Amino acid sequence: MSVRSLRIALSIPAVGVLSACVAVQHPASKVEHHDDFGTPVGTQRVAEGGELVMGLSSEPDRLDPTTSSSLYTRYVMSTMCEKLYDLDASGEVVPQLATDLPTISPDGLTVTIPVRTGIVFADGTPFDATAVRTSLQRHATLAESQRASEMGPVETITASDAGHVVIRYEQPFAPITAALADRAGMIMSPAALARYGDDFGDNPVCVGPFRFAERVPQTSITVTRDPLYYDAGNVHLDRITYRIMSDANIRAANLRSGDIQVADTISPQDVDALAREEDLRVLQSPSLGYKAVTINTGNVDGVGEPVKPIDTPIAQDARIRTAFSHAIDRQTLVDTVFNNWFEPACSPIAPQTPYASEAGNDCPEFDPQAARRLLAEAGAQVPYPVRMQVSNTQDELRFAQALQASVAEGGFALEIVPVEYSTLLDVQKRGTFEAVMLGWSGRIDPDGNTSRFLATGASANYGGFASSTVDDLLAKASRTTDTAERTALYGEMTRMLHEENPIVYTHRIRNITVHTTAVTGVEVYSDGVVRLGKAAFVADRED
Repeated sequence: MSVRSLRIALSIPAVGVLSACVAVQHPASKVEHHDDFGTPVGTQRVAEGGELVMGLSSEPDRLDPTTSSSLYTRYVMSTMCEKLYDLDASGEVVPQLATDLPTISPDGLTVTIPVRTGIVFADGTPFDATAVRTSLQRHATLAESQRASEMGPVETITASDAGHVVIRYEQPFAPITAALADRAGMIMSPAALARYGDDFGDNPVCVGPFRFAERVPQTSITVTRDPLYYDAGNVHLDRITYRIMSDANIRAANLRSGDIQVADTISPQDVDALAREEDLRVLQSPSLGYKAVTINTGNVDGVGEPVKPIDTPIAQDARIRTAFSHAIDRQTLVDTVFNNWFEPACSPIAPQTPYASEAGNDCPEFDPQAARRLLAEAGAQVPYPVRMQVSNTQDELRFAQALQASVAEGGFALEIVPVEYSTLLDVQKRGTFEAVMLGWSGRIDPDGNTSRFLATGASANYGGFASSTVDDLLAKASRTTDTAERTALYGEMTRMLHEENPIVYTHRIRNITVHTTAVTGVEVYSDGVVRLGKAAFVADRED
């Protein structure tokens, strides 16, 4: 697709097929972007107290670490639900509620985690290995868990004493430490779990700088400082309010006016202008995740249920899915739609990790003629209709419309159906879609970007994809700690994905967050989480 022929819509209706178009010019050259993860408070003079307001681009799902699947839930939970491990700015796994990295037995089957003692949850319940075991067991076994595949093939979880948790595996599971640096490592108060049960997400209680205060659906979530937190001396704010603001222009305007102090997911359409303003700071980091189009090939009764055949050509014939991939001009799309801020992505393997390789990051060539040939070989009608549901935010719709124009050259008629983000999460779980465009914020270990979405029956295999070959490659990669061996296995898996294309990867964002210079201590790493737990207002200074 030539750049000058690329056309995207400027009008963005709430529903229906999007088609109004205008020409878009390609930026003259690539722009080099420099990472800025933010600055810890450190020795800066800060004010104690105050309410920080963050403009949140989408509403989180339920505040339950076991069942949630939203990046925005991770933002909120990061302030009130610490994990056994965390990532630092360099992407290294570091202890948080654990006191050291796990000890793994020579056969790889026993993982022993040393945990903090002498601290309490926000409700005063003691934190110890037994409490940790309760949460990990829930992550691994709850029927609705989104963490089960992240936990691996667990045999047993026990507390050997007050300060040590032992996970026994049926087979070695190398990704467990990285998994415990995300929601699988979030530890919930056992008293709150017993009291609230399935409603824990409406009344979350964990260990963290803040505790849950209030949620007004579709409007805001508020957390307040927890005086019982073990490191309360380094918590400065009284309250944080996450205000739901789906419109990127409104978030930018509220930053400028000072009505909010932090905003996530800043649009590439706005970021260059915001970066020139003296009282604003742009934080940016490369993403470990991706954006992609998932095609429903077998999710009939809901994610995790046995796959069933779907009687559509695109679900049954990989040639049509491969044609769709070849019809996407990834480089042109990201350059034009996102002003050179984002990068093409063709696999779930993040390029900045040790597991990246030429094979693992190989990209299908943009070839609309090849796409049309594959459609002809499959005996498919041309143009081939595809109905794609997508989040109804401006940037997502802008990209979807550009994608619509791109795949048209390859013989596809793409219908775009805008949906509220929170509804879209339910749509993919239920399997009520032909194709859905969503993103994944990414994990430091590639298993977190692959197995949960691609392994047969996995908790986030929303498209119902089933391949014994891919299952075998993923299982082998999870059982070894040899980086070179894992890299080769993920490269082979990528080759298989490019033959089957159950998920068609399109691009990789940069995590772009902006905050006013009135606050400090806001940090954003490659996992995409906006960290506010130790943020503060800058103290007034007199010259």
